Order: sequence, then C-alpha cells, then structure tokens
Amino acid sequence: MSDRPIQFNRSDPDDGKPVVSASNALMPQQIKQVIETALLAAQEPLSTAMLRKLFDSQVESKQISSYLEEIRKDWTDKGIELVRVASGWRFQVKAEMQPFLNRLNPPKTPRYSRAVMETLAIIAYYQPVTRGDIEEIRGISVSSSILKTLTARGWVDQVGHRNVPGKPALLATTQQFLNDLGIRALEELPPLEELGTLIDTEVNGIEESEVESSTNE
Repeated sequence: MSDRPIQFNRSDPDDGKPVVSASNALMPQQIKQVIETALLAAQEPLSTAMLRKLFDSQVESKQISSYLEEIRKDWTDKGIELVRVASGWRFQVKAEMQPFLNRLNPPKTPRYSRAVMETLAIIAYYQPVTRGDIEEIRGISVSSSILKTLTARGWVDQVGHRNVPGKPALLATTQQFLNDLGIRALEELPPLEELGTLIDTEVNGIEESEVESSTNE
C-alpha cells in the first residue's frame, strides 16, 4: 500500500478528472468509498473515531459503523476480510489464503523459547502481575531479557505499581498483543494450552535475534 496521506482534491492534478471533494457534501457511496480506501491504505487498525476525522461533522459515528458493516459484507466472498480488533478495524488476509501466499514469501519458523511463552501466558491470564508473581507461578526466576523481549515486541507494558513495600511494577498485555492475535478483548483469549498455537498462526513471531538470548532459560 502507498504511504502517501489520503487527500481529497477537486480534481486530479495529472488528468483534470474530478474526484471526491472533502469540502462538499458527499453521497453515501462516496463516504463508503473513502472509508474503504482509508482502511486499505492504513498501516494500523483504524477506530471509528479516527475514520470520522476523514469527514466534516455531517458523518456521525453511527453512520461510520453502518458503512463498516456494509464493507465487511462486500468482502465476504474475497480472500481478504475486514475484521475488528482491539484498536479498530483492519483488512487482513483470510487464514485459508495464507498457505498460498507463503509460497511467494515463505515465513520464518517462529523460535519461541519455553521461557518466553510461559511468561507471556502468565501475564496474559493473570494480569496485572509483578515479576515476583511470575517467578512464583513458574517456580524459577525470570530473566530480564525475557521481559525486555516481550516489551520490545509491544505485547507487554508496565501499567502501574503494587502498593506494597518496594512498589514492584505491574505488568499487563497491550492492545498490540490483542491486535496481533486478531481478537478484541482478553475474554476472547483461547484456553491456556492453545495460546501458543494461536500465536504461531496469527503472528510472524519474535525475531530470532531477540529470542536467542532467552532460549536457554
């Protein structure tokens, strides 16, 4: 997709043909087209509030939601689908299409260490937790490199401090974690034993160089 920002001009500077104008009242089909174009061009999920910024005040959030549902239905029979994740809406390749795309660009096999997966699972299912909580549940110490890896990946963040002596940091998963798994809320997490499979399916995996430091944990 192009990284150029979406602009709405009265005419194309190259051929002079009229295009959608942001300053004029738009027809429903034009509004829908603008939303669809923004979603296709976006690098990250777009929320309803973000999509509203594309228009003047005449387009309400309820209308945006209605157009999103129409667009979702329009793409039902295609290899790409419009889905809602934690931070908004995005287009993504359907799971059944991925094996064919992998032939063009074979994915690297994710190398998740057992320590990384155990730590991520504990944070996901018991959050918010402290490093001490994780160590108590695992029964062994937690390497700083593991927490740095999960933080660098954007899956874990500090959300506060526990009100006990020493005030240890509280850790929790992020919206990025939910986005990467293709879910909207923690309630949609699969059973604990299926988390590793879901991560392998939905994301490309932590870079090997990040994980190698904790492989022997």
